[in-house]
Amino acid sequence: MRHDGETWVELGGVRQWVRIAGSTCNTVPLIVLHGGPGGHHWVFERTAGTRLETERTVVYHEQRGCGRSEAPADSAAYSIPILVEDIVQLMTWLNVPCVDLLGYSFGGGLALKVAQVRPDLIRRVIAQAPVLDVWHSEIVEYQLAEFKKLTSASESAMPNRRVCESSAEELEQIWAMAGESLVNLFLFQDAAHGAQNRQWWAESGLINTGEMQAALACSPHHEAIDRTIQIPTLLLMGLHDRNVPLSSVRRLMNNVEDVRLILFENSAHFPDIEEVDAYVRVVLDFLSAVTS
Repeated sequence: MRHDGETWVELGGVRQWVRIAGSTCNTVPLIVLHGGPGGHHWVFERTAGTRLETERTVVYHEQRGCGRSEAPADSAAYSIPILVEDIVQLMTWLNVPCVDLLGYSFGGGLALKVAQVRPDLIRRVIAQAPVLDVWHSEIVEYQLAEFKKLTSASESAMPNRRVCESSAEELEQIWAMAGESLVNLFLFQDAAHGAQNRQWWAESGLINTGEMQAALACSPHHEAIDRTIQIPTLLLMGLHDRNVPLSSVRRLMNNVEDVRLILFENSAHFPDIEEVDAYVRVVLDFLSAVTS
């Protein structure tokens, strides 16, 4: 296992950002996969991450074209199989026999996909509000309904559905038009956490270019989690999540043999920010539990 530090590793021909912390804990490495598509770890490093590092070896990885990683020369070089292979190559670079995975949002879906494709390399999986296809009709309709609940008193804040050719187009318009206060309300149960999250993003200087999401949306990449996953898995959800429907996560449980779901009652999409103490405790307990 490699030592603590920040570096760039060539994975799939693309230099990608990796930071290791807590290597002196000498545990099975916990690779953390961010959401988006197109996000980064700047906020997680300042909330749950910094606490996990005190007891676990944590490996932060920002996917190709995301955060501090470089983008591929070919803007089409994004797909779920490519992203999975990048993570497999990262494991090889770490020089360890197995890893744990923690993914949030899109990263949660990606973590489950890696566990499905390469179960021989994974010890345990934690997936927070997992979603792989962010433009799946169920996700789109759910987010539309949740936005409309928040804006029912002010219909002027919503685009005119008559000028939208599809629900996906309507949702895209809403995200483009939504102001800071509406986005904070949508993503967080407590708007104060939304303001703090926005401040951290500003401090990072990092942006989501949208390139990965656009490429994924245009390619037939969204392979379902359609085979039984036998890796011990912990699913985490904020009870008030407006991004990912709880029904889809419960249905996903049918494809995981050894699975547990924990709901955070005072959180929306980011319990790692809104209930950080409870979140870290649950994650550490799961990772340290003795396998029966």
